[in-house]
Order: sequence, then C-alpha cells, then structure tokens
Amino acid sequence: MLVALSQKAMVKIFPKNNHKMACLQVVFSIVLMDFHKLLNWLIKKMMTQKYPLPDIIYPIQGIKIGIAQAKVRYENRDDLTIFELNTNANTALVTTQSTFAAAPVQLAKDYITKNNPRYLLINTGNANAATGIDGIERAKNTCQSLANLTKVSVEQVLPFSTGVIGETLPDNNIIKALPDALNNLNENHWEKASSAIMTTDTTKKIASQAIKLEYHGQKIHYHATGIAKGAGMIRPNMATMLAFVATDAHIEQALLQAMLKKLTDKSFNRITIDGDTSTNDCCILIATGKSDNAPLISDEQHPHYLPLYQMLEQIFVNLAQMIVKDGEGATKFITVTVKGGKTSEDCAKVAYSVAHSPLVKTAFFASDPNWGRILAAIGKAGVTLSQDKVNVYLDEVMICQRGGLADGYTEDKGQAIMKRPQITITIDLGQGKASDTVYTCDLSYDYVKINADYRS
Repeated sequence: MLVALSQKAMVKIFPKNNHKMACLQVVFSIVLMDFHKLLNWLIKKMMTQKYPLPDIIYPIQGIKIGIAQAKVRYENRDDLTIFELNTNANTALVTTQSTFAAAPVQLAKDYITKNNPRYLLINTGNANAATGIDGIERAKNTCQSLANLTKVSVEQVLPFSTGVIGETLPDNNIIKALPDALNNLNENHWEKASSAIMTTDTTKKIASQAIKLEYHGQKIHYHATGIAKGAGMIRPNMATMLAFVATDAHIEQALLQAMLKKLTDKSFNRITIDGDTSTNDCCILIATGKSDNAPLISDEQHPHYLPLYQMLEQIFVNLAQMIVKDGEGATKFITVTVKGGKTSEDCAKVAYSVAHSPLVKTAFFASDPNWGRILAAIGKAGVTLSQDKVNVYLDEVMICQRGGLADGYTEDKGQAIMKRPQITITIDLGQGKASDTVYTCDLSYDYVKINADYRS
C-alpha cells in the first residue's frame, strides 16, 4: 500500500512525458519497496520475539529429536518431527474429548495402551482429521515405516498431526522424509522442534526448568523441558494444540498419568481463545528416569513429588499462557479469576462464560470499558447467585459493587485499565470460598482475516 500511494504521488508531481523524472520515479519506487520489505521483516521479527526463549533450554537425557522437510503442505519448511525415547521411559497422554477425534489421536490412544512408546511422529500442515478409514490407514503406514526403520513394534510409535482438517494425508511424503529426521536425531533440537510443529503460530513456545534436590545424602539434578503449538481453536479439553513435555525424573507410570491429568487441568484446560474445540489436540508427558541417582517416585508422599510437580506445573502454565498470548489476532492477554464461589465448578462456569463471550472479547479489543457485558456473561453462566453480593474488578479498579456501579468508578478509570496489554478480571461471587482461573485473549479483526485465509 505504501508503494502504491507513493507511486500515485509521483505521477502527480512529475509529468508523464518527462523521462528523467520517470527514471527518478522508478528509483524512488524501488527504494520504497526495499523499505517496505525491511518494515515487513522488522514486524515479523518483532512477532517472532513475542516471548523470550528460556535462558537455558535443558536437554533431557533419554530424549533425542530429529527434524525433516516432508513437504506435507509447503515447500522448504521443517514440518516433520521425531522424538526418540529411551527404552525405560514412561509416557502419559491426554487428548481431545472431541467425538470427531483425528486419525492419529485414535491411533495414539490405542497404541499407548499396548506397548511402551519409543517414538513420537509429528507432522504439521495436515490434521488427518475427518478422513475416515483412509486416514487411519495412512497414519498406520507412517507409524509402520518408522517402526521398520528403527526395529520397534508399530504400537511403539505414536502419531500426531496438526493442520488443515478434511484433507488427505500425504503419507508417502512423510515416509520418504523419515530417514532424514532419523539421521539428525539430537538431544538439543527442542527449539527446532518448537518451530517445526507450528501452524498459525507466530512464535515458538518453549519452557525449561531445573531443580536440585537431595535424597539419602545424594544431590540429584532434575530437568524438564517442553514445547507447544497452538494459536486458535483453543478451548478446554485441549484444542488445536500439541504439547510435548519431558523430564529426566523417574516417575512410575500410573502416577505420571495422574500428574498429567492434574497439570493439564491447571493449564491447557484453563485457556480459551475462540471457544472451539479441535479434533487433534494432544499432550504428552515423558519421564525418562535418566537423572543420575534418580529414585523411583511412585506416590505423592515421596519427598521429591511436590517440588517436581511444581516445576512441571510452571512449565505447563507457561506454555498454556504463551498459547493465549499468541492467539490468532490477539492484542491482549486476559486473566479471568472467579472467587467466592460455592464450588470450583461454579467458578469455572462463570470464568468460561466471561472468557468465551465475543461481546466481552471485542470490548477488550476496542479498550471499551463496557462492563455491563461482563455482568451479562456472568448472568448466563447457569450458576445460582445473589446479584447484591457480586463485585467485579479490572485489575485494581472496582467496576461493579454489590451488583451495581462501584462507588468512585469513572469511565476514564475503566478505559485506562482496558488499554493495558495484560488485564485481570476478578469476579467475587460472595457465595463461598472456592475459586478458579481461566486465561483468554481479545477478539480482533485479524482473527477473522487469519481464519478466513487459513487454507490459502
């Protein structure tokens, strides 16, 4: 647009029959085009640096990652990722609750019950969802091919896909690229993998932590690293998101599964962008047991359980919040905290009602303190409450007091808060002591543009 406007201005300034001026016009246009390219590059660069990467991305002993270009949808981009897990690693899985779960989700849920996974096979660009029996067979073909190359059983390969729904998976392209991915297996490829699994994401999502504990006089170093992707179709019960988290702790399988359920309920199941639930979402938690002298943790009473859980919770919540901040077209990160409920379920209902409301989300995009929209969303949540006990805050500013306009509230105070890039809505129901929190974002013009052009 900048170039086009400048060209129009040049035509008005210089006569069409003036050849020297015409040459100047061309030169000027080229300069502007270069400037335009530079501007686009800078904008893109700023977008890709939306969140700083961890100072240290810890490799996890027992995990190697390989990356390849399979041309699943686009040329010249990394779109195939393989995780190689050590023989004794324990693996937990949670998936979408959609009844239209994608072919790879169906296979992964089946395979993980039959054998200890040794490989994760992830492609981006094609969801292999709504593809029927053919989709199942193509996913099986990719798993079988990787199993043949690595001398493991097919059930030890878990498939994951993300991308466009309803299109045939180019399984032959994936199969051809498997040797390339295997040939560059490396324990330090977490960052590359975070990029390779992206679809509409604008930035990589990585979290990494380490703690040092003591057990029977021995110092034990634990590490955990995770990556995720997701920017739209994000709702409780996961979404168009994939997350892969690993630790070198030695955690018993049943406990690991229970931990993953609790961790996702605190993180990925507490975010919403557009209220839609995907067909492909999956989250994996791996415990390799490779930390030196790591004891087996088989129950919550083990002295290392709580600090390990807290380390993992920090990773899960960080990744979940990154997904919301990177929501398609998002300009604001919004935390909805509901307290004073009779039960946490009531609080969650109210929080999601507010977080899902397009009227609330568009008001935040416009920095419009239309707090009546928040009350309307509270009222439709299906929770019994007394209006005269409800208080609502935007950050530190009380906007609603006992169900009506708060004393001392002004439109200017509300708008000042609404202009902030990160905002917390606190809703006190005045009914009890329970609470819950949900993370969401605003709804912008760009959300429509991104999703209207998703397949182009």
